[in-house]
Amino acid sequence: MRALTVPEREDFLAQPHIGVLSVPSDDGRPPLTVPVWYGYEPGGNLTFFTGTGGRRARKTRLLERAGKLSFCVQDPRPPYRYVTVECTLVGTDREPPVADVAAIAGRYLPEPDANAFAKAEAGRPSGTFVLFTARPDRWLSLDSG
Repeated sequence: MRALTVPEREDFLAQPHIGVLSVPSDDGRPPLTVPVWYGYEPGGNLTFFTGTGGRRARKTRLLERAGKLSFCVQDPRPPYRYVTVECTLVGTDREPPVADVAAIAGRYLPEPDANAFAKAEAGRPSGTFVLFTARPDRWLSLDSG
């Protein structure tokens, strides 16, 4: 077993895995840990959005208060690999552009479906999405191959 190299871990994070977001709780409960869709380009920041409950969601409130998070992606197929990044929150967009939502959704859905999804969500008067941008500060990784 070994840690991934910098290019390996960045390429791995850039793949369309489901991310697992973990943010410290502010009420004595354990950290909140939830799966999310995300975007990442090697050398850049991590982006993801909150969905259900959006602006009023517990995860939105906790992220804004903590200003930090952990994010993990894994490949459960042999050889097992994972990347975890500890991040600082550097941006919050309460009215993200349709194109930004579609870019993330497009990693997981066919382009027409991703665009329709983004347009439908952006068209809601209350808005459900908050787009977060996080800077990776510390990396942990493993390749068991």
